[in-house]
Amino acid sequence: MHIREFEFDLPPDLVAQEPPRRRDAARLMYLPRDGGQIRHLHVTDLPQLLQPGDLLVVNDTRVLPARLLGHRLPSGGAVEALLVGREQPAPSDVELPASAALTVEAAGSAVEYWRVLVHPGQKLKPGARVVFSRPGAGCVLQGEIVERQSFGRRLMRLWTEDGRAIDEVVDAIGHVPLPPYIKRPDENADRDRYQTVFATERGSVAAPTAGLHFSPDLIDALRAAGVDITAITLHVGYGTFQPVRVDEIETHRLESERYAVSAEAAQLVTIARREGRRVIAVGTTATRTLEAVGHAHGGSVVAGTGWTDLFIHPGDYAVDPGIRPTGHAARDSERPRFDFQVITGLITNFHVPRSSLLMLVCAFGGYQRVMAAYRTAVAERYRFYSYGDAMLIV
Repeated sequence: MHIREFEFDLPPDLVAQEPPRRRDAARLMYLPRDGGQIRHLHVTDLPQLLQPGDLLVVNDTRVLPARLLGHRLPSGGAVEALLVGREQPAPSDVELPASAALTVEAAGSAVEYWRVLVHPGQKLKPGARVVFSRPGAGCVLQGEIVERQSFGRRLMRLWTEDGRAIDEVVDAIGHVPLPPYIKRPDENADRDRYQTVFATERGSVAAPTAGLHFSPDLIDALRAAGVDITAITLHVGYGTFQPVRVDEIETHRLESERYAVSAEAAQLVTIARREGRRVIAVGTTATRTLEAVGHAHGGSVVAGTGWTDLFIHPGDYAVDPGIRPTGHAARDSERPRFDFQVITGLITNFHVPRSSLLMLVCAFGGYQRVMAAYRTAVAERYRFYSYGDAMLIV
């Protein structure tokens, strides 16, 4: 399919810049998969829309304050970096310069290596030194560019001056990595609101935004209505912002992201499917994890950890499970279109044109039906993207 088939007119003022007044205050479009009529409701209506025995699967990843601001040494020029992912294990073919090694040894601090996006990239070459800080934080983070990587990225080594853990300093000085569609600086309130109530597993640079709609009160109401909830983990990487730059979407590749499925979650999904109950993914990240694991294991969801780059889109293509699970080999299989083997429902936000997230929703809900629903959403002035409104497809 051509990328232009995922275009639609989206007025800029429909891209939500602020979260709703309450987590569960967003609007909800109900889109039946059987072709039934669209209904315009609210997230608080979910307990009445779902059925006793439905299993909601949420993503419990926690967003890092991954945007760092600082200056170059010795020039003092401004520097911005986005932590994309920690290198594990650390590279073995690079060494700290003597001065930095002495600083780290004296402080008793560990050194970590991170993949980062930096600005201004053209001026930050291997060997460039930077210091990241935040007014009032009382700590700084030292950094040095180690090497250039593809797509404008750098490998950077990071260390602290006072022996504090790097995660602790990042939490103190980092800024919330709001997506580029939000045209304002991050605020203190974003540290809470750009984090789901399920967030426990640290590791994302973007929120699994469908989960942002869930409040403790809504969760209690869902459970009182007989709806079960379980959590899996997919650490969302920079690929969530990654534009689709190809004309034929089948040639697009997502970046790999790390996932974990607990034994408890795998068992709950397995029992629900065996009993014919609905498995409803909360968000595209939960969808990709469940389907990647399911396709790698003959339709079964099993416990484990690994990496997935599964790209789900509509149209005829060869399904690549896109998974490298720990201790298991991936399996490729040919199907005329994506075969959803695990989920039977999806709760998701409204996504921007040409995005891989929109393509996944079209694959699940049907291309024509979802694109028509999006045109309706624009006409009805739904709010789009991270802090926007939601859609339920079952």
